Amino acid sequence: MGVEGRADADGHPGVEGQAGADGWAGAGRPSSRRRQGPAGASAGSRADGEGTTRALTPPTELRRHLDARLSGAPRAWLHQALDEAAANPGSHGPISVWELRIAEAGRRCGPEDADSARVLILHAARADIDALTRVYFQGTAAERRAVLHALPHLVPGREALPLVEDALRTNDTRLLAAAVGPYAARHLDPHQWRHAVLKCLFTGVPVDTVADLEHRAHRDTELARMLGDYAAERTAAGRPVPEDLYRVLTLTDPTATPPAPAAQHGGIRGTDGKES
Repeated sequence: MGVEGRADADGHPGVEGQAGADGWAGAGRPSSRRRQGPAGASAGSRADGEGTTRALTPPTELRRHLDARLSGAPRAWLHQALDEAAANPGSHGPISVWELRIAEAGRRCGPEDADSARVLILHAARADIDALTRVYFQGTAAERRAVLHALPHLVPGREALPLVEDALRTNDTRLLAAAVGPYAARHLDPHQWRHAVLKCLFTGVPVDTVADLEHRAHRDTELARMLGDYAAERTAAGRPVPEDLYRVLTLTDPTATPPAPAAQHGGIRGTDGKES
């Protein structure tokens, strides 16, 4: 397992704005590379949008996708790792053999496919909340992402929320993108979820990564107020208002028209897009 602050098992520093080897750039800026993600997702999506796709993809489908991508030796290693995890589920001693395989995934499968491999290993091991918590807090940024992606597959209740809350306190944009996946959409209370959306806007994580955004933002007047306040603060400081803010603001009231960028200098009020 990794240590906080050092490069992760894929060789990526766990810091904000770092472009990973899988082609995703931090702070919501995609690299020039495009590739096909799990379940046919386009890798032209911004930031780590594929993370949400990975969290929504059934493990059987994720495995088929990964089998098709990996060559002989990496595929054989993955099959062995999954067999070991299935034969030794849960926790055994201070560290389980499948936890070691999670740490090896970047080197064995390559950084582009390591997240998917780790999600599959966690699922095969039927990792419980204690194991997930240990892997998360002892792991590198890449291993933490995998735990967050795996939560919808493994944890039906709210007991993994402390992991999501921890990720939402960071400024690592790829970790934030993984944190606002379907598990967070299902279990974060309204206050926490609104602040998660604001954190995405503040750090440049595209709102496309926020699972179930349209449903949860629908007619949320408190979120509209918070967005209006944030836009006013940005305008008063002479900073641009993120375009994603207008999109979310419109979702809070489907009858509203997003404020035009030219109106930014006067601020916005509520969801009507009028100058204040």
